[in-house]
Amino acid sequence: MNITVPQAGLLAERRILIMIKTIQQRFALSYQGAKDFLRGVVFTTLLDLALMLPAVYVFLFLDDWLKPLLVSGTSPVHGLFYYGLLGFGFMGVMYVIGFFQYNSTYTSVYDESAIRRVSLAEKLRLLPLAFFGEKNLSDLTATIMDDCSDMEHTFSHAVPQLFASLIAILLIAIGMFFYNWQLALALFWVVPVAMALLIFSQRKMRTGNRENYLNKRAVSEAIQEGLDNIQEIKAYNQEANYRQSLTNKIDTYEQALTRNELMLGVLVHGAQSLLKLGIASVIIVGADMLSTSRLDLFVYLVFLVLGSRVYAPIDEVMNNLAALSYLDVRIRRMREMQEMPVQHGTTNFTPDNFDIVFNHVDFSYETGKQVLHDVSFIARQGEITALVGPSGSGKSTAAKLSARFWDIGKGAITLGGIDISQIEPEALLRYFSVVFQDVVLFNASVMDNIRIGRRDATDLFFKGDILGVRDATDEEVLRVAHLAQCDEFVTKMPDGYRTVIGENGNTLSGGERQRISIARALLKDAPIVLLDEATASLDVENETKIQTAISELVRDKTVLIIAHRMRTIANADRIVVLKDGMVTDIGTPDELIRKEGYFKRMIELQMKKE
Repeated sequence: MNITVPQAGLLAERRILIMIKTIQQRFALSYQGAKDFLRGVVFTTLLDLALMLPAVYVFLFLDDWLKPLLVSGTSPVHGLFYYGLLGFGFMGVMYVIGFFQYNSTYTSVYDESAIRRVSLAEKLRLLPLAFFGEKNLSDLTATIMDDCSDMEHTFSHAVPQLFASLIAILLIAIGMFFYNWQLALALFWVVPVAMALLIFSQRKMRTGNRENYLNKRAVSEAIQEGLDNIQEIKAYNQEANYRQSLTNKIDTYEQALTRNELMLGVLVHGAQSLLKLGIASVIIVGADMLSTSRLDLFVYLVFLVLGSRVYAPIDEVMNNLAALSYLDVRIRRMREMQEMPVQHGTTNFTPDNFDIVFNHVDFSYETGKQVLHDVSFIARQGEITALVGPSGSGKSTAAKLSARFWDIGKGAITLGGIDISQIEPEALLRYFSVVFQDVVLFNASVMDNIRIGRRDATDLFFKGDILGVRDATDEEVLRVAHLAQCDEFVTKMPDGYRTVIGENGNTLSGGERQRISIARALLKDAPIVLLDEATASLDVENETKIQTAISELVRDKTVLIIAHRMRTIANADRIVVLKDGMVTDIGTPDELIRKEGYFKRMIELQMKKE
């Protein structure tokens, strides 16, 4: 079958595309990153071949100037000026190729590293909260920063060089076999032996690298745990225990690292030592051939000169094979993260109403630990629905499920009659204002922290317009701050509402942080409000003050309140009592008080305490 030129071009293009896809999958790269990687291999191969030019230069010079000494009646063809120009020409070629090689590897790799970090961060943003409950935050941070840095270094210094060196060795070997196959065989017979030793040891290297990786993660997590719990460690005099635990983890890491480095050194340097036998073989074989006049002295000298240089790419391959084994652990980690299922759904969502309906909902954070069992209730628009029950009954879980912070295992949760599992989480959360017990604040001013409640698409913290509204003005921020009783403590700050409050508001009390959170929710003015122990950090006096703000916040909206204090839910329209993850009672406060149930006992216990 005859193949036309256009068909041949399409076939070549298809093969290149397949190659790019294979590289992309193997090394967890973007499409552009795989293309840059392929280009880097090409230029690195050219550079490896160009680095043989000094040996070629010596060969040409010796061929021209040594022959007159061996063969009488001959003289050099070219003078020293010619070889001077040739030397400068070779240097220019090496410089140009080196320039393009640098841009195609180092520069491109750094761009790919930035893309990889952004892609991982975006992936994390789309993952359900269940993922973060199973992962240590220091582990995720290390994956994005440390693993990306390791991959950045390996891809810029090792992987393209590995493939390029293999190609260069093959081309050089073919050329030398054509020149003199006996000496080429003597020079290269050690290569497959040395490579076999390295390939045989790959499994052990992978096991060792994974062990090092896990031990390093254990040390990082221990340090992070110590920083997070430093207050408790000091309060309960656990400094010595913590220090000993951390020391043990560091010792384990260092011992494993030393052991694996020793093994790697023995294998790599052992294989590199084997290569030196090739030069010895060339000397012996060449001397024998020379003594029987089967070999020209000049060819013999050329192989000795080239033989000392030809092993450089092979050494590169051996070093880079070990680096590739080291890289595999990181690639596997990133691939696992990239393959995690995300929450999908439509972004075109406009409900007719904001009634939230739980219909026989089951939920568990992990297999075998079910939190909610057959939960059914309705939170109607314009009403306050309170979720009450003992600690661990599933109140906060149920509230967060209504905003699709997790996906349920069984049943359905609907908003305005639409199953929320069919709605993209960010689109859904546009309709929610949430006030958690644990408030998260940014290292910014009080005003900026409140303004987060309503930012436009140009915001530095968030993307996307909330409910299609513009960025809040200073006057609007100050209005909701006043309603949330923030004036009382903000006016005492050095710069008022422009005062920077530190990381997570560390300069504020729990009650002050909570009021900022409520002001933020007031500013967003979403049709659904979730209040999870929103007044838990407030004293009775401030709680009374802030109830006015909450009353303003919840007017004509769908409200879910989680609270232990009965005064917080005194004005609730409906109370859902949860116990052991199941609904035990539903009704108005008056209806439930008349029943001899859990709600009445809660009221009585709190009255006794007060």
